[in-house]
Amino acid sequence: MNKTALIVEDEIFVALDLERILTDAGYQVAAIAADRESALEAAGGCQFAFIDINLRDGPSGPGIARTIAQAHGVKVVFVTANPAQIGGAPALAFVRKPFSERTIRAAAALASGDHASARDEGVVLCPVEGG
Repeated sequence: MNKTALIVEDEIFVALDLERILTDAGYQVAAIAADRESALEAAGGCQFAFIDINLRDGPSGPGIARTIAQAHGVKVVFVTANPAQIGGAPALAFVRKPFSERTIRAAAALASGDHASARDEGVVLCPVEGG
């Protein structure tokens, strides 16, 4: 099973925290991208992506989600303080900032198809329409 993640986040400390949590949980992180261009370049070969809404180049997160889901079949989990801005972007779920390690691990398990581990975390993720 491919357990490779893409992190699309322009706040470096948040991105590094996500990377640490995912790596400690046994996932590979292909890249950290802070804008649309770098996210699209890094998406190939990733199973899932954690995407913020507002990035270095503006509120481009939903557009990135649509593009990488269609072009590469990447599963999307939004990690955002602004879930109302997700709109109809394709996503499995969203995690509200500030997040806990437990929630991120559960979201990663859900996105990688390990539904038993997602349940074992005891965290309920809110599905987003279109996911």
